[in-house]
Order: sequence, then C-alpha cells, then structure tokens
Amino acid sequence: MLVYQASKAEFMDDVDRDLIADHITAAFERRIHRANPREVESWRNSMQYMYRVLNTEAIPGGCGVAIEFGVPYTSSRIDFLLTGRQNGDRDAAVIVELKQWSALEAVPTKDAIVRTFVGGAHREVSHPSYQAWSYARMIEDYNEAVRDAQIELIPCAYLHNYHTAEGYDPLLDPAYLEYLERAPAFCNGDALKLRDFICRSITHADDGQVLYHIESGRLRPSKSLQDALAGMLDGNDEFVMIDDQKVVFEAAVALALEAQRTGEKHVLIVRGGPGTGKSVVAVNLLVRLTAEKMTVQYVSKNSAPRNVYARLLRGRDRTLSYINNLFRGSGAFWELAEESFDALVIDEAHRLNEKSGLYGNLGENQIAELIAAARFTVFFIDETQRVTLRDAGTVSDIRAHAEAAGAHVHEADLFSQFRCNGSDGYLTWLDDALGIRPAEGDVADLDYDFRVFDDPNEMHAAIAEKNRVANKARVVAGYCWEWESGAKRANPNHHDIVIPEHTYARSWNLNNSDTWAIDEGSVDQVGCIHTCQGLEFDYVGVIIGDDLRFEGGRVITDRTKRAKSDKALSGIVKLAKHDPVRAERIADELIRNTYRVLMTRGMKGCYMFCTDPALAEYLRSRVPGLRYTPTATALPLAAEDPLEG
Repeated sequence: MLVYQASKAEFMDDVDRDLIADHITAAFERRIHRANPREVESWRNSMQYMYRVLNTEAIPGGCGVAIEFGVPYTSSRIDFLLTGRQNGDRDAAVIVELKQWSALEAVPTKDAIVRTFVGGAHREVSHPSYQAWSYARMIEDYNEAVRDAQIELIPCAYLHNYHTAEGYDPLLDPAYLEYLERAPAFCNGDALKLRDFICRSITHADDGQVLYHIESGRLRPSKSLQDALAGMLDGNDEFVMIDDQKVVFEAAVALALEAQRTGEKHVLIVRGGPGTGKSVVAVNLLVRLTAEKMTVQYVSKNSAPRNVYARLLRGRDRTLSYINNLFRGSGAFWELAEESFDALVIDEAHRLNEKSGLYGNLGENQIAELIAAARFTVFFIDETQRVTLRDAGTVSDIRAHAEAAGAHVHEADLFSQFRCNGSDGYLTWLDDALGIRPAEGDVADLDYDFRVFDDPNEMHAAIAEKNRVANKARVVAGYCWEWESGAKRANPNHHDIVIPEHTYARSWNLNNSDTWAIDEGSVDQVGCIHTCQGLEFDYVGVIIGDDLRFEGGRVITDRTKRAKSDKALSGIVKLAKHDPVRAERIADELIRNTYRVLMTRGMKGCYMFCTDPALAEYLRSRVPGLRYTPTATALPLAAEDPLEG
C-alpha cells in the first residue's frame, strides 16, 4: 500500500507551498485510518528535512518519491522512498527510515535493539539501521518484480534531531556495526552527507517507472528465502515430526495446495494438548509452504514462542535476523486486504483476543481477520490453555467465523504425547489433582519425574543441576509477585520473587533478552506464563503462589493474591461488580489453567514448590505409589536418585 506518491519536483513544490503534511494526511486517512496529531506533526517536520536534502539539481526532478510505503506482509511502512536509475541503466530505490528521536540508549545485549522515548514512554525498539535494512530485505524476499528487474534497494536512516556525541555514541555502538554498514545512519548536521549518499545511488530520473514496478510486483517468496528456511530445518532436532504430527502436517499441506489451486478458502482446526507437537507442526508448515512458493507467516499472540522459534531456525547467525519477519503477532491483521496471504499458520490460537490494539479497540474480531487475510488458515488450539481474561480463541468460534467466510472447514487432532515423558497418565492425574477435570479411573503410575520440595532453594538448585546437561531446564512461577518496570528489569541484583521464610530471592526474567527460554544463564531467573507458554523444556520447576491453596479438603483459587502488575485478570473486578458468580468462575478457571500450563512445560520432569504447605502435602498425597516421609525436603516421586530422573 502506498500513501503519497509524486515526482521529486512535485514533492518539492508541495513542501514549498506548505501542503505536504495536508496531502499525506488526507491520503493516509483515505487508505488506512485517522492520523493522530503526532503523526501529522512528524510528517510536517521530517519532510522539511528531506526537502533540504533533495534541494539540488544533482537529484533529477523526475525521480519518484513515495511516502508511507507499505512493506509486504507487515504493518510496517517505509517513511521515504526515492526512486531513479544508476548511471542511466540500472533501477534503484533509496529507502530512508526517518526518526524524530533526540536521544537513545544502546542495548548491546540484544540484537539490533535500542531504547528510546517513543509513544509516551521509554521503550525498546529496533535500531533505525536495522529497520531500514530489514525493510529492504523483506521487499527483496517477496517482490518478484524487484528481483526480476534487479532493482537495487539502498537503505539508510536519518535521525535529523539526533546530535551524535564525541567519542562514544550509543547509536554507533559496535554492537550495531553490521547493520550500520548495510544501512548507514545520518544525524543532525548530516544533510549534505545524506545528499551525497543519494547522489551516488541515483544519477538519473526514472519518471515513476521503478516505483510502479515495486508497487505492482507479484508477491512470492524468493528462492534464496526458500532455500534458507529449508536449510535451517535440516538436521535441526527441535523440529523433527513423528507419528500423528506428520499426518496432520501432510493434511495441512494438501489443503493449502488445494486452496491455491482452486481459489477457494479452507480453514483447518487442529486440537492438541500440551506436548502433542502443535508448534513443531506449525514451524514445519511455515517452511514447507514457503518452499511451495506461497506467501505464509507464523502467527501467535504471545511473542515468546515467535522469538524463540525464529532464533532456533536461524541459529546464532545474526545475519539471518530477517527471518523474524516471517513471525507475526495476531493483532497486525485488522487493516490488511482480503487474502493478502496464501496461508497463515496460527499457533496458540486459544490466546487470540477478540479485538486488536493495546486497548482492544482496533478491528472487529481477530479470528475473522485472520481467516479473511489468507486463502488457507490453520489454527492450532488447546482450549484448556486459555490463561487471561482476554483470551477468546475457541474451536466453536473459529468454526463459526470460517463458515461465515464461506470457507471449507476441516478438523484434526494431535493425540500422541511427547511432553511429560509421553505420559498421558500424568496429564490425567494433573487435571484431576488441580480440579480441572476428574479422572475417569485411578492413575496407576505417573511415569514421570514429579517431585514436591519443601524449600524453593533446593528445588531451584535441582533444576539448575538438570540444566547443566543441555540448557533445557527452567524455573517458572505463578504471577503472585509484582513485576516492577524500569531499570530494575535489567538488574540481576533486583529480586522480585522473595519468599522470606526460606530466604529465597530471585528476579523475574530480565529485560535484556526476548528469548529467555533458550538463553544461557537464564536458569537463574524465574519465568512467568507469558515467557514460557507455547514452549517446552526438559525439566521445569514451578513455584505455586498463594493464588492456589488447599483448604477445607479441596484445592481453591484466590484471585486477590495475584500481583497487581498481572494483566491476565484485568477487568475481573469490574465484572465482579455486575456478575460476581461469573467473575469468580472465570478467575478460578484461568488460575487453574495457568498452573496446568506451567506444570506441563517439562518433557522429562516437573519439580514443585508451593507457598501453601497444605497444598504441597495434598499433591504428595495424590501421587500414586508415593514413598513419602513427612520430614523429607526433596522427594523423588518417580525415581530413586533425587537428582537423576
């Protein structure tokens, strides 16, 4: 999508007559949505700077100008695009990422991330050079016309309010060197340098032809992208499919090809419990359908699995970070055109919200928007993993929206259990013990390394020992301790989770990484539901807080013990005023589901500590065949050796 298009001469005239912001605003509101005052002011300011840069006869008036040019299959837009030819024979386009920033902080521990004041708060965002380069890479990967015509895309960034410091400057930190080399950053006082950069890139006018090719080009994944993705799966044990995973995968591929062949819409709903391999199938589908020359993206509401699977695919190679563009949040589809994609793979569909946006005020319905955005959609879902008040994904809703869209609806199940040591018995026992679903009969053996500890330090130490093997053990907790924001989030010496009677003190997962689940050293921190749902470990240690207790001979929940910073139950107090019975029922379900999710992250074992001693005693008493001594602090419930399961 393109908001503003003109020749360089027309652009200069619009700025001269002080009409540029009005023209951009009018076009933006016709094509996208109402522009907010900050956007309008940024256009007014930034275009004055670009006017000065382009104010030379060395840049021909017949060059093309595009403002707010949509990047394929993203909600991102290129701020400024100038097209022309190099030496009169090769088409070229200069991509300029414009920033109003006047200050920033380097975050060298995260790939291509800086921290600055934007959107009314200090936030972590992509480095401007990375942004510009990734936009160019995304266009190259998906636009056939750009590849066929060999249009050279030349990215750069222009921070016209930013003054670089003498000596060290965070914008130019060595951690960002590879992106600065691919897309140089120009700052306040660099207008002539940027002009020279453009003049070296574009020497002749193109009379709008290059922009026409870019905008009208057929969107298909490049061969290099297909090969790169396929190569990432080869030999990667994280994504090997077996048994019914392979069956569901092949069925999904066949439906995607059928939808592509006939032009008819197909929707596949795949149900599967914890550890049945939903995410493994989802990532394999992303790769395979891309290899079939389809435009496809992996979608999840929660960012944790997106970040982890993107990292696992590309390994440690930072140069492949553009792979992240294939992974997208569920709230980015409300403004896309019908069937923008050939296929969408929606993981953790139970976490979908009804509406998008920070305040839930954008679009109409995420399920409907996802179905509309692709010819083929596959939803991987487990309704028992809904853990927040806003989680709205259900099989019945997906089916209803698919039928309303005129889609052929298909359903499949993943039954084979690969997590929890392949033990269906443990899952049955857990649902019964947590009061989620009664077992139909007695569970004779958990066949799983489940232990209850009386000391959180000993439990954490046991998990840390397991982690030495393959960095696949983590400690997680219920959201009963406040998540303090600001500088404390990057300070390992700040302790959020404090249990005084056991002198236990740990931090929630730190803000210096978005891949806590696989980072070295993160076993020392404690994760929450939002950083582990959709992921798995070999062993998981779970701290159950005061929101789940054993009283009066039964397991009870207490929403008042959740941290105020927890947004999972946001809105429950308001609901309780109007319908207290329903509010308590929903809160009870979400709390139990949360601990079910946490306690099923481990493939080989789950170690527990409960802040409520009575709950610990109850869980021990429920384990079949338990060899139990009340004075013991760490009990092997399914193995002889206390540390070796």
